[in-house]
Amino acid sequence: MAMKGIHILLVEDNEGDILLTMEALCEGRIIHSIDVVKDGWEAIRYLEKKDLYGAANAPDIILLDVNLPKLNGHEVLKNIKSNPRIMHIPVIMLTTSSSERDVLESYRNHVSCFITKPVEANKFLNVVASIENFWINIVQLPQKSVSDA
Repeated sequence: MAMKGIHILLVEDNEGDILLTMEALCEGRIIHSIDVVKDGWEAIRYLEKKDLYGAANAPDIILLDVNLPKLNGHEVLKNIKSNPRIMHIPVIMLTTSSSERDVLESYRNHVSCFITKPVEANKFLNVVASIENFWINIVQLPQKSVSDA
């Protein structure tokens, strides 16, 4: 049975990819909310509930791009996986990069999975739908504790 109320943090600076990802997730049958931040620094502020993000909900899943302004995806991933409060959150690297260096560095930093974004819009929508199906309908995610909410 699928968990309801999934909260996704999308860390992406490309407006087109944000719109496609939101479209694909909104077409899904899962009830969820999505927050978007557009650079690595904002992602860390969000996850640490700093500044404007004091009331932010901890996400159940993070979709993270490698190529971000201010701090890149690898730096954000290292920060997440070194923070005991949020290190359990699955991080999916969803990026245009297919470089072996990016793949290896992501897994060395404990990414949950690395997915190269297809260029074609329909294929991109299918990839996001597959992510949603696997990570929301199939995988057992940790329940949020009261302190995470």
